[in-house]
Amino acid sequence: MLFIMMLISLLYTPYDPNAIDPTNRLASPSLAHLFGTDNFGRDIFSRVMEGAKTAFLIGTAAVTIGLFFGFLLGACAGYFGGWIDELTMRFMDAMLAFPAILLAIMLIAVFEPGMKNTVIALGIMSIPAFARIIRSSFIQYKSYDFVKASIAKGGGAVHIMVKHILPNAFSPILVAVSLSFSGSILAESGLSYLGLGVQPPDPSWGRMLKEAQPYISSAPWYVIIVGIVITILVLGFNLLSDGLRDVHDKKA
Repeated sequence: MLFIMMLISLLYTPYDPNAIDPTNRLASPSLAHLFGTDNFGRDIFSRVMEGAKTAFLIGTAAVTIGLFFGFLLGACAGYFGGWIDELTMRFMDAMLAFPAILLAIMLIAVFEPGMKNTVIALGIMSIPAFARIIRSSFIQYKSYDFVKASIAKGGGAVHIMVKHILPNAFSPILVAVSLSFSGSILAESGLSYLGLGVQPPDPSWGRMLKEAQPYISSAPWYVIIVGIVITILVLGFNLLSDGLRDVHDKKA
């Protein structure tokens, strides 16, 4: 549902998400404004739609960065082993020693708040999880007979990793992608709530939640609607990852 909402927002929103109407502040949900209006009179439904676009964009970009570098590091560590594996995993352990959200806050604080730096920070903090999962898969499959046969035929390392091992490791990677996507969206909401993520006037669910907090008693729908949207999206991707894991376990 939220994905469809995001696609529609690319072409249409009921109102301009940033259009201010001081005469219509904190209006309750109605046919004119399905989710009501915020403290500036902006249509909450339009901002939720625009925020969905922001969430999916940041989640996709962050997962792409994490998956790309995590695959490079994890595949090389798992396939070659030895000092490459040891050095790579100790570096990943060092990254995991910092709580992910604190690492993201530190990176953004060093540079500056904004969508680009938020994506980079979230992408970096997702690299260790991808690297460890991919490394485990490559360690498992490189000992299989079809890989040994390809090595005996003179197959190169890159050919073997991409042609033979990667397709078999696709299922756990897909599960990791789903979990990382929901984690990135939740982290972005937290960063925006703290004022370190997406900056105004661009809509972000986390920042909307922050803006709604002072009006929790006078306009409770504002907080409730934004909170429900974040919960549905994160829960949905977590359930999707559980389903993908069950399918993978049955095939295994």
